[in-house]
Amino acid sequence: MKTIQNIGLGLFIVGLTIFTSLIFLGKYELTQDVFNEFIQNKGIKSEIFINELKTSTVGKSFSNPFSFSSNITSALEKANSVHKQNNEWDKVIWGKPHSFAYEIAKQSGTGAIKNNKGLFWLLSFGLGIIGSLLFIIPNVITLGPPGIKNNGVWLNASTNRGWIGWFAFIFLVTFYILLYFRPDYIVNWTYIVDPISQSLSGNLASQWFLYGFLYCVVMVVMAIRMYIKYRHNKYQVLRTTSVLFFQIVFAFLIPEILVRFEKPWYDFKNAFPLDYDFFFSWNLDQLIHSGAFGLFILVWGVLLTLVIVPVMVYFFGKRWYCSWVCGCGGLAETLGDPYRQLSNKSLKAWKLERWLVHGVLAFAIVMTIITLYSYFSGTQSVLGIQTQSIQDVYGFLIGSVFAGVIGTGFYPIFGNRVWCRFGCPLAAYMGIVQRFKSRFRITTNGGQCISCGNCSTYCEQGIDVRAYAQKGENIVRASCVGCGICSAVCPRGVLKLENGPEKGRINPTDVLLGNDIDLMKLVNEKK
Repeated sequence: MKTIQNIGLGLFIVGLTIFTSLIFLGKYELTQDVFNEFIQNKGIKSEIFINELKTSTVGKSFSNPFSFSSNITSALEKANSVHKQNNEWDKVIWGKPHSFAYEIAKQSGTGAIKNNKGLFWLLSFGLGIIGSLLFIIPNVITLGPPGIKNNGVWLNASTNRGWIGWFAFIFLVTFYILLYFRPDYIVNWTYIVDPISQSLSGNLASQWFLYGFLYCVVMVVMAIRMYIKYRHNKYQVLRTTSVLFFQIVFAFLIPEILVRFEKPWYDFKNAFPLDYDFFFSWNLDQLIHSGAFGLFILVWGVLLTLVIVPVMVYFFGKRWYCSWVCGCGGLAETLGDPYRQLSNKSLKAWKLERWLVHGVLAFAIVMTIITLYSYFSGTQSVLGIQTQSIQDVYGFLIGSVFAGVIGTGFYPIFGNRVWCRFGCPLAAYMGIVQRFKSRFRITTNGGQCISCGNCSTYCEQGIDVRAYAQKGENIVRASCVGCGICSAVCPRGVLKLENGPEKGRINPTDVLLGNDIDLMKLVNEKK
């Protein structure tokens, strides 16, 4: 079995290496016909931009995307600088320079990768998937009888912030930086998933389709690892299946199929304020102009946030979303499972968590209020603050850097719930409801606790579960996502996830010392 796993690891490394190297391969040539068509479709009026590209780029061949993109972004920035200085606002080319360059690069690519998409998909995705499965599946035998095996987790370079962990950290952070801020550098990656995108939406793949497809592939492969590791625990098997279903069907397939039928791309499970741009003017206009279906999405989005989410949290806690439905949580529970023990359990981290996550929620609410006021009043600013500016700041700091680069890229160093714990505004919203008005709690049988510390070690949210268990105190925390791992790793069955009456949910925290207390009275009060 070890030999099979080593072969699988080798295949995975080869696939990952080929996938990474695709960035540096291929050729780019912007023909005059493609350029003219692009200028016409975009309605570009800047003679400076057009002349700059004709001189530096059109008709010339480039061996990598970096120099090709540099010419485009430089021409765009130069042209915009002159037009803004001369107040020629109708000639300014709006949008992100590298996203603009991506659109041109996508149409200008040539060479082996674009002409052999299926082959390079097999050499990258295919080898990566086969290698991963060959490495994971033998664990059915190598791990022995069913039961959680975390042996050596702090001695493994991949799970204890060793060199493998740091390599994974650098790779993930680099990937997210390219995805969010340099899409023009990863055009070759999008080519190899073009056939899949065209079969679903009818369009060529964007960097976001690439991300969605890769997201689903990673979740499926790592879910198989979850099934093997937790095969004795029905709760873990069911919730892993649930997050897979909602990610693949609701977050990937349905939105792409909607586009094929000329409907708005929409993830029906993505609730505001996690879906922070739901109330942006461009989205509202798109929904309103999409007829009855668009209005249905608008009503559904409002009901999901104001009614469905709090009601479900009341009955089941925030676990119904964070651990059973959410795509962010799904990736954290599959790809991030090997890193859950790295979450910071200190009091300082808890204080930082409360300020950060509720600060992001407040930011999202203020931004949305300003956005809606601007939309209905027709003004571009509120109290001197440009609406577009605050949207851009939120999108950059929270939507891109925090949720993507830090939220997932930092898995191997800070644990698998960095975004969910410190930055997700929806988690903050549900956490407030869960803490003060919910039937959910984790009950503890303190008399059975042997203080092994497994529960605290593997709590991805950084909760010191053992401290509650030692006192026999119910765990009622805003940050708890109800993943159930604390209960799964407990060797004594001390912890149990429950939905019960609100009365007695938050029980006393006093440690009973001395003989001056009426124990029977206290027991009756807890009932």
